[in-house]
Amino acid sequence: MESRAKLFGHPIHPMLVVFPLGLLATAVAFDVITKFTSDPRWTDMAFYLIGAGIVMGLAAALFGLIDYTAIPSETRAKRVATFHGVGNVIVVALFAASWYVRRDDPAHPARVAYWYSSIAICLALVTGWLGGELVDRLGVGVDDGANLNAPSSLGTREPAASHMRRV
Repeated sequence: MESRAKLFGHPIHPMLVVFPLGLLATAVAFDVITKFTSDPRWTDMAFYLIGAGIVMGLAAALFGLIDYTAIPSETRAKRVATFHGVGNVIVVALFAASWYVRRDDPAHPARVAYWYSSIAICLALVTGWLGGELVDRLGVGVDDGANLNAPSSLGTREPAASHMRRV
């Protein structure tokens, strides 16, 4: 099942998800560094990473929703995608709560801010696995003509018959 939202022949959603995952995971890592070093600059930086991660998470969610609408109902893929999407909305909401709690003093947030981020990153591991299941196991977002000898996505498409294995 091909993605509906593409850029230069590639699905946009998986291009964008690396940003919120990287930004939010790094924010949690910076919080951990603060714990071990007692240097609040790391947690101060985490505040800004969380803000950027939320924005990029919402952008990724938009393109994920576009692809979600193309998944046929009553399929395992639709059920997995529902858990993936709802779970990621919860991840972004938890990080938004963490960001909100931090906003008055980003370098010295209340303990609950760390809890929100920690729970969110653990949930993100599960939802990320579900995203992998959608692509790698269920073929969601994969080009219909994908194969080891497929032509470049930037070039013109060959007729479907030419995608057959050449011997």
